[in-house]
Amino acid sequence: MIETTRRGDSLEIPQQFHVCETVGWLVNHRVNSALPGYLMVGSKRFSTDLSELSEEALAELGPLLAKAQHALTHTLNAQRVYIGRYGHSPGYPIHFHVIPIYDWVEELFWRDSRYRALQNFAEPGDKDETDGAELTLFVWREFCERAEPPPVKAPSVPRAIKLLRAAMG
Repeated sequence: MIETTRRGDSLEIPQQFHVCETVGWLVNHRVNSALPGYLMVGSKRFSTDLSELSEEALAELGPLLAKAQHALTHTLNAQRVYIGRYGHSPGYPIHFHVIPIYDWVEELFWRDSRYRALQNFAEPGDKDETDGAELTLFVWREFCERAEPPPVKAPSVPRAIKLLRAAMG
């Protein structure tokens, strides 16, 4: 597994995972994800609070997230793109997960009987559809945490990074 290291107030993401950057943000492929195009948009300033970031960094954020979504849908053909701010782990600056959901990812989700248990939490009538929370959980468990992730029906992670660099650079 590839690890990030800390240099001063920022995390050092290995260069091969970098996609693009602005004055306030680094966009990189998630280092421990086998899902091509799973991006992280992280603040270059070590803060866990948006209100502590500069106006310039805040002004860059919306267009940068839009650019990432556009690149994933138009370059890698993601069916959907989920963007979320998670994180309660100490030691990480504020960051956003930009998660592509491909049609083949959703197909894998529906074929994996273990995830049918999630239907027990749905209201009657909602059992034939899934939502972002369920698919995000599936992506995290299957493509980021498993030692042997499911087969990928897309460009490899290095190829996806190259394509995204061209699209977002």
